[in-house]
Amino acid sequence: MKWRGREQSSNIEDRRGQTGGGLGGLGGSPFGRGGGGIRIPTGGGSRGGIGSIVGIVVVLGIIWAVTGTNPIDILTGGSSTTSSPSASSSSQLPTSGEQAELRDFVGVVVKETEDLWTDVFQASGQNYPEPTVVLFSNAVNTACGAADSSTGPFYCPGDQKVYIDLGFYDQLRDQFGAPGDFAQAYVLAHEIGHHIQNITGVLPEFNQRRAAMSQEEANAYSVRVELQADCYAGVWASYAGQEDLLDNGDVEEALNAAEQIGDDTLQKRMQGFAVPKTFNHGTSAQRKTWFERGYTSGNPGDCDTFSGSV
Repeated sequence: MKWRGREQSSNIEDRRGQTGGGLGGLGGSPFGRGGGGIRIPTGGGSRGGIGSIVGIVVVLGIIWAVTGTNPIDILTGGSSTTSSPSASSSSQLPTSGEQAELRDFVGVVVKETEDLWTDVFQASGQNYPEPTVVLFSNAVNTACGAADSSTGPFYCPGDQKVYIDLGFYDQLRDQFGAPGDFAQAYVLAHEIGHHIQNITGVLPEFNQRRAAMSQEEANAYSVRVELQADCYAGVWASYAGQEDLLDNGDVEEALNAAEQIGDDTLQKRMQGFAVPKTFNHGTSAQRKTWFERGYTSGNPGDCDTFSGSV
């Protein structure tokens, strides 16, 4: 990806080296915003803002396979699985050249997502409320509760922030077999996709419907949520191509990452077999298909995962 020397986002909050991050006053500030007008499928009727929704965390699909925790419980404010960070989990601020480069990379990718979604929202006569991306090491406090690095990258609607420990990129490359800078960019674009879902009402509606769903039904709904975020990541990849940011093989890196973190692939890797009724992020084939759909069309209106089969 041709990212060096490009403008970086000002919405990067670096908490690396801090003990548990620092929540400040964010927890009591729910975000409310009318959703009318923007032409992005939301999968239901209500498009209101977050209101008093319990904090939800959306992760890349690693929690279930690696920790055995059902991410739907976290997604909808259910049982908490993360422990409060302690002083022993803190670390010194990374100063290596690699870490500094990763920080710059994140800044550039986030800025490009801001440019894309600002254009999309302005086309519907609306402003795009930019999320903040928080870099942390080991553990962090959020409006959705305490989390640690094992959670993987996640989005918290309670404070409209994406959280990532940059060490995850080592895991993505070494443990999940998804190397490459565009695989890393796909991770960020996917989480930003959850921000789009939050401000257009998808995530609040899921939270509202969850109470009346069985676990299997909630898993199936979650798959549609996650696949839409993958499609939005593909829309961003299309935009990056229009901006001449792509190198040869970049799209293949993202597609490989989507394949490696599919529910079926993760479960087979961890336990030797897959249990489809527990899928909550989508199969490898589904994740690749919806990323590719967004990339091919470049139109977020083609990311309606809530109508028909997926």
